[in-house]
Amino acid sequence: MGKKRVTLADVARLAGLSTTAASMILTGRPDTRLSPEAHKKVHDAAASLGYRPNVAARALRTDKSRSIAFISDYVATTRFASGLIRGALSAAEQAKHVMLVLETGGEPAREIQAVETALDRQVDGLIFAAMRAREVFVPDLAINVPVVMLNGTSARFPISVLPAEYEGGRRAVELLVSSGITKDIVLLGHNAKQEEGLFRSETISRRFMGIRDAMADAGLTFAAELSCWNWEPNFGYDLTRKLLKTQRPRALLCLNDRLAFGAYQALGEAGIRTPEDVALVSFDNDELASYLRPGLTTIGLPHEEMGSRAVELLLAPSRIPQANLIDMPVVMRGSLPRNCS
Repeated sequence: MGKKRVTLADVARLAGLSTTAASMILTGRPDTRLSPEAHKKVHDAAASLGYRPNVAARALRTDKSRSIAFISDYVATTRFASGLIRGALSAAEQAKHVMLVLETGGEPAREIQAVETALDRQVDGLIFAAMRAREVFVPDLAINVPVVMLNGTSARFPISVLPAEYEGGRRAVELLVSSGITKDIVLLGHNAKQEEGLFRSETISRRFMGIRDAMADAGLTFAAELSCWNWEPNFGYDLTRKLLKTQRPRALLCLNDRLAFGAYQALGEAGIRTPEDVALVSFDNDELASYLRPGLTTIGLPHEEMGSRAVELLLAPSRIPQANLIDMPVVMRGSLPRNCS
């Protein structure tokens, strides 16, 4: 037979006070008009008995469960995006909230089930998170709690947290220029003409725009733009090998670190040194960027800060319906010349 749950009445009895007085002290009422001695007696009694508040009962009284739901497609099982959860968990803990993590695999039926599960548990708000920034499907259910979109957008719920991709794109070009590289720059992963009419995501489009605006402001053009739809190492390797057969770039601007990883392999096989012969700058700050030799300079995705900000917005007393952009930091390593400022 299980141990009987310690109740508020048990705490009050041991402290020698009324249940009402014990409740006011344990819930942190700012002006209980009870003595410091009474406060100490109640807290000592609660500690001695191992008292835990009845969260369900408190939720009924206050209409707050002090819990939130984090609903994602693949974020929970993806190493690269785990920072979103770490940041959200940290912020939830600081706000003394419990976070329920639900993963749907991007399947509509599981998304509906996840929302219903969260609402059945009377969460105080929902965060919809995406592994890759995109328009997120939100089930057509009655949702009567605040909602924040994390690394994604929704026409139905306009409050979102996204990386500042436009500024990040500009920053990548500015790094090359500040290191003295102003010609023979190759864009690896995208060709505007070849991909005309194809849509990746709103945030990636902003990255492209930032890159092109910064190139135009500096009076530069790309020596080549190499397109591939999947930004994986094998494509970076193949594209770089083909490129080296016809020309020698001074720099590769890679659209993510996985493409850059493949480019490193192709350059190494050809006996080309980084950054002395070919410099590289990339995006995302994937873990592998720090393992490459020399380390890869990259514009990071601020996943932990994004997760934290999503929780802060969700629990804020008032929210502005807008996209909240989080700065993408420069992570300097060895793939750019030393004179880069």
